[in-house]
Amino acid sequence: MTRWLCLAAVLLLAVPGAARAQYASDAPVQQPPDPASLRTEPQAALTQEGQLPPAAVPAADEPRSNGAILDGQLRYGAFLSGPGSLSFILHHSVMGALGGFFTQGVANGFSSERSSREAMLAGTLIGAGLGFGSSAWWQFYNWVGKPMGYFGIGNSIIGGMFAAGFMDMLTRDTTALAWASFVGAELGAWLTATIGGGQWPLDDAMLVASGGGWGLIYGALLLAVMHFSGSKISGKTWADALLIAPGIGATALALATMKYDPSPAQILRADIFGVGAGAVVLLLSGLVLGFNQPTPYVLSFLGSAGAIATVSLLWEEAAERPDPLLGLGSTRSKPYRCVWW
Repeated sequence: MTRWLCLAAVLLLAVPGAARAQYASDAPVQQPPDPASLRTEPQAALTQEGQLPPAAVPAADEPRSNGAILDGQLRYGAFLSGPGSLSFILHHSVMGALGGFFTQGVANGFSSERSSREAMLAGTLIGAGLGFGSSAWWQFYNWVGKPMGYFGIGNSIIGGMFAAGFMDMLTRDTTALAWASFVGAELGAWLTATIGGGQWPLDDAMLVASGGGWGLIYGALLLAVMHFSGSKISGKTWADALLIAPGIGATALALATMKYDPSPAQILRADIFGVGAGAVVLLLSGLVLGFNQPTPYVLSFLGSAGAIATVSLLWEEAAERPDPLLGLGSTRSKPYRCVWW
């Protein structure tokens, strides 16, 4: 009996030791800290927007275009070279068709006889075919942007008007006038394509178009001043001058594009202010003084020219959207750089 009591006492004393050993084996062993983890690495400086500078940002892979490149631009399609190619082809096709129809129609007096109708039909089809073929060939090897495709139509009209007015001063032959208008329209379109190029900038195209419009407006005002000053102007002189004036204005501003580079916003703003000021001055002065004297037309001329000059030279585009990071404004010594000089 004494032996069994001693054995039980030994077992009771051994159980806590085994539990402590089991607990010690299950507890995680704490390792000493790594000295390298206690050192800090320098971080890239943050910009004012809270982003990493461009040097610290990993450069993304630039998209690669697998299409054909023409004149430094991605080719628009298998047949059309640029976004303005379709309008360019349609313009020349329709212009060739109208030129062939009217030149043959005027030459035959628009007679209903079979020979006259055949001539007009042949002229229409041949003109359309030549226009389509030449324009399609040219745009296939030259990238065509939207400004050249759209504004080339206006230049074609200006060229046809100029040639018709100039020819009308030399002869009254209707056939010669029809051919002169057709040739002038073709020259206006092809000079735009060859000199302006398929990548004709939008600002240059708008400047030339504005020159044609202001040539017509100022030509009409000058004729009105001369007419109501006592110099009677015939209807033929009115027609010839108004046909030639847009060509002179467009040519003058086309030459100006070689030196000056106004933005499209500047050109559009000058046109809007010029037309608005000129129309208001003409209407008010005409209602007060009468439209049968030169004063309203002179005032309208000066008012529109003054409005154009004012908004072109003194409009500060940088003040439209000031940079909040620069505080009150720009730190440049000269606040506005004008493109006109």
